[in-house]
Parts: sequence; structure tokens; C-alpha cells
Amino acid sequence: MSKADEIFISNINDILENGFDTRGSEVRTRWADTGEPAYYIKKFGIVNRYDLSKEFPIMTLRPTSMKVSIDEILWIWQKKSNNINDLGWHIWDSWADETGSIGKAYGYQLGVKHQYKEGMFDQVDRVIYDLKHNPQSRRILTNIFVHEDLHEMNLYPCAYSMTFNVTGNRLNAILNQRSNDMLPANNMNVVEYAILVHMLAQVCNLEVGEFVHVIADAHVYDRHIPLIKELIKREPKPAPKLIINPDVKDFYDFKREDFELVGYEPGEQIKNIPIAI
Repeated sequence: MSKADEIFISNINDILENGFDTRGSEVRTRWADTGEPAYYIKKFGIVNRYDLSKEFPIMTLRPTSMKVSIDEILWIWQKKSNNINDLGWHIWDSWADETGSIGKAYGYQLGVKHQYKEGMFDQVDRVIYDLKHNPQSRRILTNIFVHEDLHEMNLYPCAYSMTFNVTGNRLNAILNQRSNDMLPANNMNVVEYAILVHMLAQVCNLEVGEFVHVIADAHVYDRHIPLIKELIKREPKPAPKLIINPDVKDFYDFKREDFELVGYEPGEQIKNIPIAI
């Protein structure tokens, strides 16, 4: 069994058995098709640890799209874009305006330049600079939950902060996420940011270490419960191997084609998962 499957199954069982059921409470989320309240069962403060040096943390219970995951992490971290027309997928359509913009969110914030004693850097370039020049720093982090700009964001960032830490020659990272819709989004978030750690490690001459995923509010929506119960009964497969083009030395040169999964044999996809907005 892959570690990603083991962790996911454990999380879901914990949420369903020990979580707080919001039915009867006032909730913000609504089902897009009916406008009715989208209730959920939630667990506060889940912490998951993945050793990227041992395996790539992609689920095998059902497919997680590498194409979508890579494109989204490149869209946010490499292109530093806040326009869905630069992405090509429809994941963000509900939060985009008529021009395709999601406001001053995600990639926009990573692209804002700030003054440091060494000069002007945006958040991504500062991380790369520090990993190359100050790898033992305890101050290598990003934050896109910028309060003064929240009123101009069509969606408040969910995955909002990354903290990087080098031990020996291993690059470790913590992803802080305020909210996680477990069925459609959990493993995609894990895959995306695991890919990011691999990318940064390669261009900064480091090895991958531990990826820690901290979720403040991990939840399963009421309509998702029968789907997710069926999912965790499936037989997991061994984790596949991630191969990255070793010739890429510049973070901004990575393309989707530079990543390959070998031996990935996931179970059947769950189609038409209802999404609450």
C-alpha cells in the first residue's frame, strides 16, 4: 500500500468517526445545482507527513491527474498568474471574472516584489535565493494570505503558506492549508506541492526530504460520504516512481513534459463529484 493511500484512508476514517457534523449549523457553502446548504463533517488540525525520498505521494485508490497538478503548480509558482486563461483547465472557473482573473490571489501574490537587503525579490525568487545562498536559514517561507488584499480576491487562498527547511542536504517543506475538501482536492494538493519540493530541490542542488501537510479544517461533504466510503474500501496499489528531467537546472524552465510517473496503476475514477461553492 502506498503511504498516500494509507494516510488518506486514516484521515477519512478519523473524520467520519470523530469529526464534527455541521448539520443544524449555519454554513457558508452551497451546492451549485440547488443553492441548498452544503453540510459537512469536519476535523480540526490534521497533520500528515510524507517522506519524498522514499516514494511519491500520489493515491492509487483512484487517479490523481498529474497533468492538472503540474499545470496548476506551474500556473501559480512559475507563471505567477491569477488568470485562468493562462491555465487551460476549468477548476477555477467559478471564481473567475469575465476577463478570467481571480483577483489579487495565488500567483499574483507570489509575483509581488519586496525589498530585501540583497535587492528586490518576489516570494518565489527569494525562496530560490535563500535555498542556494542561505540553506540553513529558518526564515525561508512564503505567505499569500495577504489581509490588505483579501477584498480583491475572488477566493481566499486555501493553501496559503509554505515553509522550507534544509537538514543536511535534504529539502523539507510544510504546507499550511486553512481548508481542504478531502474527496476532490486532498491528494491533488499533496501531489502539487510534492512536485514543487522536487522542482526546488533539483534546481538548488538538494535532495528531497519530508513534506508535511497541515490542514486546519479537513472536511467531507454530506453528498460525498457514500462516494468516499466506497473509495476507501478499494485495494490500494504500490506507489509509482516519479522521474524528472535531470537537465532542467532553472526553475522557470520546467514544463509538464519534464515529469513522468512510472508504474502508476490507479483504480477507477469517481466521476461527476458534486462541488460546493
